Amino acid sequence: MVTSFPLRDGRSIPAVGFGLYKVDDPAAEAAVGLALDAGYRHVDTAEMYGNERGVGKALRASRLDRDDVFVTTKVWNDHQGRDATLRAFDASLERLGLEAVDLYLIHWPAAANDRYVETWRTLVELREQGRVRSVGVSNFQVPHLQRIVDETGEVPAVNQVERHPWLPQRELMAFHEQHDIRTEAWSPLGRGRLVDDPVLTRIAESHGVGVAQVLVRWNVQQGVVVLPKSVTPSRIRSNTDVDGFTLTDEDLTAIAGLENGQRTGSHPDTVS
Repeated sequence: MVTSFPLRDGRSIPAVGFGLYKVDDPAAEAAVGLALDAGYRHVDTAEMYGNERGVGKALRASRLDRDDVFVTTKVWNDHQGRDATLRAFDASLERLGLEAVDLYLIHWPAAANDRYVETWRTLVELREQGRVRSVGVSNFQVPHLQRIVDETGEVPAVNQVERHPWLPQRELMAFHEQHDIRTEAWSPLGRGRLVDDPVLTRIAESHGVGVAQVLVRWNVQQGVVVLPKSVTPSRIRSNTDVDGFTLTDEDLTAIAGLENGQRTGSHPDTVS
């Protein structure tokens, strides 16, 4: 049984998704096939990743019912603005071979271009047309979120951001809770930099699991959708196997002590 979390729009989203950043088309087709066989029912891609065709091929090859797999893609910064976003969305659907996606996100606010509010209105329009089931954003900070809510009256279902024990995003999480926005975590393993941490290693050993499983569980246990990425079959399987243990209060306190504000990806203010 795949754990799911409710979204503010009445839909639900599988708690563990399969991330596809820096995976090319052929590799994506193979990896998504393995992930679906391992029980994943949530696939996260993007226009910028360049692997939507591979994802679509894997979905068709799986023979799973379309409604059984939650598919996310994202509009890239160069295609913000109403007309460009509509064209980008059509192109993504064509590459995926789908009639609709479950979640469409603005990939980055790209605030210097000042098109993210117009783009957000366009995503809402696509949702109202039924071509997107849920709409959200990615890498938005509190001022970006506040502005789109203030100017459009529409609250995103999801905000997908870098989140791991070094960067737990406390301020953002508080805003999300206040506005019923579901947090999604990319780079949950700190791009692999956290897997050798001695605190996490000790916790993993105490539960008889791997550090990656602890990091996935840490997010899921806090109601955060998490997107681990791997093309290794054994890791693909283990990253979704996190329901057999629960992190204790002592574990959570120890993990909280790892916070240092360090990012492994770009800061939203630097991306345009």
